[in-house]
Amino acid sequence: MPTISTLPPYLSLAIWVPVLFGLLVLAIGRDDKPGFTRVLSLIGAGVSLLCTLPLIQHFDNAAHGMQFVEKAPWIGRFNIMYSLGIDGLSLWFIPLTAFITVIVIISAWQVIEKRVAQYMGAFLILSGLMIGVFAALDGLLFYFFFEATLIPMFIIIGIWGGENRVYAAFKFFLYTFFGSLLTLIAIIYLYKQSGSFDILAWHALKLSMKEQIFIFLAFLMAFAVKVPMFPVHTWLPDVHVEAPTGGSAVLAAIMLKLGAYGFLRFSLPIAPDASKYLSGFIITLSLIAVIYIGLVALVQKDMKKLVAYSSIAHMGFVTLGFFIFNSMGVQGGIMQMISHGFISGAMFLCIGALYDRMHSRQIADYGGVVNRMPKFAAFFIFFSMANCGLPATSGFVGEFMVILGAVEFNFWIGLLAATALIFGAAYSLWMAKRVIFGKVANHHVSELTDINKREFFMFGALALAVMAMGLYPKPFTDTMQTSVADLIAHVHQTKLP
Repeated sequence: MPTISTLPPYLSLAIWVPVLFGLLVLAIGRDDKPGFTRVLSLIGAGVSLLCTLPLIQHFDNAAHGMQFVEKAPWIGRFNIMYSLGIDGLSLWFIPLTAFITVIVIISAWQVIEKRVAQYMGAFLILSGLMIGVFAALDGLLFYFFFEATLIPMFIIIGIWGGENRVYAAFKFFLYTFFGSLLTLIAIIYLYKQSGSFDILAWHALKLSMKEQIFIFLAFLMAFAVKVPMFPVHTWLPDVHVEAPTGGSAVLAAIMLKLGAYGFLRFSLPIAPDASKYLSGFIITLSLIAVIYIGLVALVQKDMKKLVAYSSIAHMGFVTLGFFIFNSMGVQGGIMQMISHGFISGAMFLCIGALYDRMHSRQIADYGGVVNRMPKFAAFFIFFSMANCGLPATSGFVGEFMVILGAVEFNFWIGLLAATALIFGAAYSLWMAKRVIFGKVANHHVSELTDINKREFFMFGALALAVMAMGLYPKPFTDTMQTSVADLIAHVHQTKLP
């Protein structure tokens, strides 16, 4: 049993501060005073980020098990607890979520002019709910947060999205909601077996191979759609194209990670024997995502679709790293998740900055942007190179570690995964070449204005994060090392009765 933390309730603050600020913005924010609403939202996002920093400061890298544990009765009749805690697998996703929320609030400062309070409030509430997913140690509490994230994102896409926003919002909701129904059945089954919804108690259950396979497949339905894995990835490009810039940034940077995190917290430790038995299937799907989806990205004409497909390819590295069952691969997968949060968010925000000026996402409509927007062009090229895994950027660290782990597991799997680096360079740099370089393509491009101070700060903060993680990944790897080693040992220890 994890020890209840004597520290202040940092996790509860990280979850509920943004939610309360979101509700406050909804209550007192007004369209006739958008400046006040924006400032209040930014204060809320900033305070939320500050609430997450003590988690890094007080985290014990050498400690086993959960830290910052909070526990209180929730629904006593069914032994459901308000139970929170984190370890090295979940630590970094909480400040990452809060950081991306600050960036998204800043990105919408001048862009969103109608229903400002509802837009900002939805993102603040969504931030708290996503942090809840990473912190929950009660199965039903996890499910509550996991499903509740759909509501604000559904609203964000459906109200502030593009022409086909209603179609995209319903597609997003239906795919992710139906994928989760089997998960609820698996959660109830585990409750019947253990007598509680305690996730850590589920890790200790001895289940038959038949039970483990059922549970693994039930969780796979929800997590594979959320990642998204091939072949249940088709919702993501449509949703990204229609979502507003902030929605795309949060969806790519954080929401896709909820599914990948589910594998670490549920699938691998609860059904380790089934995970090993079905690992070949998952590795195959991951390699298809890495290679085939990378090729699909090459032929895209819409910038958002191209980056959406690149997200699927990069998340293929994550699931590949998890299911080769060695420390290097799992750590590489987690590093890739964190890095992808910075880079994919930055790429969508870059595309949003161009769209705000020209109202087009078509690559063919651009060309020669560097002549009119040199500061923006520098950031765009930097993030494009990070997206294809340039050394000294965060994009390189995770992919390199996964490839090393894959080679240790099987040389040919590692070789196939490494080909993705070529495709990543191809689609990222080809897009950058056509959009940024060359002569000014048309009069619309000739009328472009470079990024302002607000946008420069936003892109600068993301660029610093990408470079810092690429040059010095040690703080990230040190915090996850003990938890990953415990997970690998747990998976390799058979749990068949």
